Amino acid sequence: MSEIVNRVAQSGLITIDLEEMFPEGERVYFDISTLLVEGLLLREKDFREFISRHDWTQYRDKHVALYCSTEAIVPRWAWMLLTVSLSPVVATLVFGNAEALETELFRRRLEKINPEDYRDQRVVIKGCSSKPVPVQAYVALSLLLQPVVKSILYGEPCSTVPVYRKARG
Repeated sequence: MSEIVNRVAQSGLITIDLEEMFPEGERVYFDISTLLVEGLLLREKDFREFISRHDWTQYRDKHVALYCSTEAIVPRWAWMLLTVSLSPVVATLVFGNAEALETELFRRRLEKINPEDYRDQRVVIKGCSSKPVPVQAYVALSLLLQPVVKSILYGEPCSTVPVYRKARG
């Protein structure tokens, strides 16, 4: 009988699992429409009163996305007032939906990667994830690695899709 050889282990592939980089912390989605008259109209006086009386400490160290779930036209200064109130206490603050928040959280994590650690390597960016890894994280990681790696593959080490291969020469 011949010995079973693990060719994946011998391939020299480096696997990057974005799910392992998933930023911890509570996410909060702050919908300004709850502060609008009939979900459509912002009354400055009422809004400023809310801003001054609201307990902003409940958002301490949380990741917050500001958005409006209605078709209301919200003045930009309203978002700015919310930002000024939230920024001293939150870990992260973005304007947008859950995907915008996750994209920003991953952007911050990917900034910490040194692409030189992957110079001339064959890299697999793991595909399946049980956490909501945004597509932008895969795009950003590909942009970061492409100038330095030999190749980028997507999927699992035993079954990958070639994405990029450095030209020989």
